[in-house]
Amino acid sequence: MRRFYDVFKDIKFSPLARTLSWSHYMELLPLKDVNTINYYISISNTFNLTKRELRERIKSKEYERLPNNTKDKLIRNEKLEVIDSIPNPIVLKKDCDYEKITELLIKEMILKNMNSFLKQLGKGFDYIGNEYKIKLDNYNYIDILLYNVIYKCYVVVELKATKLKKDHIGQIETYMGYVDKIIRNSNDNETLGIILCKKGNKYITEYCSNKKIFEREYIIL
Repeated sequence: MRRFYDVFKDIKFSPLARTLSWSHYMELLPLKDVNTINYYISISNTFNLTKRELRERIKSKEYERLPNNTKDKLIRNEKLEVIDSIPNPIVLKKDCDYEKITELLIKEMILKNMNSFLKQLGKGFDYIGNEYKIKLDNYNYIDILLYNVIYKCYVVVELKATKLKKDHIGQIETYMGYVDKIIRNSNDNETLGIILCKKGNKYITEYCSNKKIFEREYIIL
């Protein structure tokens, strides 16, 4: 109780905190930054997190991995876009030792822990399929296709075991265009693209003219 008083006495935190259990508070007590605390209070209520689930998110430093502009929006209580809540990097769970990380292995790690992956991305994401077949000149395959029910848009996810390259932009842009023209309904918003790569490339993302394409790095724990 002394620790609880020391942490929260001067903090104006979210009214949602009143809905949390003492077990949740025990997970929050080691945190000192008010913005960090408010974030974890918010997601605990949004996703109805158990004590264990909250602990895992704190341990993975989910708040710290959010983009800086997202943190600024949260502090100002501004409306977030679908991409804002996606941390960078994204944590993938390793179930055994691998000699070499390939795109296939990255996909397998995601598929084995799809629920965890979707929760990391934020609210409203649903899984549509993997190796989603589309017909261009020949058959092509989208690594992972998602849909966000809140923002009403498809999300194309391409997996890369290398640093982000300019060719990756052209590939995902083509897939996004296909989804927009062939799959998207009239009441859906334009498709988003996420390139999940080993390492980002600020020069490529800075000069990418399509502002609906985003890169996120991954780490394997």
